[in-house]
Amino acid sequence: MTKTTSSYRTARRNALAHAAFLMAACALPFGAAAQKNTKAADAAWPTKPVHILVGFPGGSTPDLAARTIAEPLSRALGQPVIIDNKPGASGNIAADQVAKATDDHTLGVVINGNLTSSKMLYSKLPYDPAKDFTPITLIATAPLVLVAPTNLPAGTAFFTAARNGGDKWNYGSVGNGSVGHLGMELLKSKVGDMSAVHVPYAGNPQVVTALLGGQIQMALIPPGIALPQVKAGKLQAIGLTSSRSSLAPETPSLSDAGVRDFNLEVWTALVGPANLSKAARARLDTEIYKIMRDQDTRQKLFNQGWAPVGTSADGLLSRIRSETAIMGGIIRMRNIKIE
Repeated sequence: MTKTTSSYRTARRNALAHAAFLMAACALPFGAAAQKNTKAADAAWPTKPVHILVGFPGGSTPDLAARTIAEPLSRALGQPVIIDNKPGASGNIAADQVAKATDDHTLGVVINGNLTSSKMLYSKLPYDPAKDFTPITLIATAPLVLVAPTNLPAGTAFFTAARNGGDKWNYGSVGNGSVGHLGMELLKSKVGDMSAVHVPYAGNPQVVTALLGGQIQMALIPPGIALPQVKAGKLQAIGLTSSRSSLAPETPSLSDAGVRDFNLEVWTALVGPANLSKAARARLDTEIYKIMRDQDTRQKLFNQGWAPVGTSADGLLSRIRSETAIMGGIIRMRNIKIE
């Protein structure tokens, strides 16, 4: 090999090595920039207005709870948070739309039944509560109040009269499969020998009218609706479906009237579709945690008749599982179905 050839090959190797170095040097910033841009895109949620679907009309208790968290959430996210009311089928229409949402900017405020009893009640429910949602938080809870006309006995004597009344007594609720319906059937199983007949109504105002008119003898209704009637002396409160509550400090628990091992509440929760992005989940976890601990938000919920909660996603899941088991038991016991 000549000296000239050796020098040429050395120079060629050096040139190739230099070119490879330049290519690597150019690629490193590009790769880092691409990774940075991807992370920035993930962290940018939300990129447009967020819609919260509510399966009940404006002014309903779930609607009020949704609007209470929507305002501070909008400020925190820097995007409008819009409440879309989609009433019908006990909230299942809105829940189904949330379950099928694919835009990463649709959430839902739902009630107990949508996540617990609906699947057992409806043979053709279009969504699966256990698989089609991302749990975010349990917003708030409230006990129900067992109310009755004032001409009936109170306390333990009320349940004696209810047993003696047999199927001549009626109770009202806001519809088949509602918490008021299932709760009364659960209560009947706890008290024993009660055979009051269920009468469904379009809403709680109609239930109250039926109570005042003597068409029904009892009902489980929210404290925000029951207590004004009780304070006015038009109805009496037999007891709360939970332990004593700051929402109704003067109302005894049903356990005071001799009903044991009975605890039932209505609640609202914030959920997203199962495909909600990790960026959305992380941002919502952070902001909802702050919002649900804000005293102004908690006071607004309390004034609406809600006990504010604000759990983690795991806390909401735990509540769903325990209540599904309870409601499933009464649905099977009474063979309750909605077609």
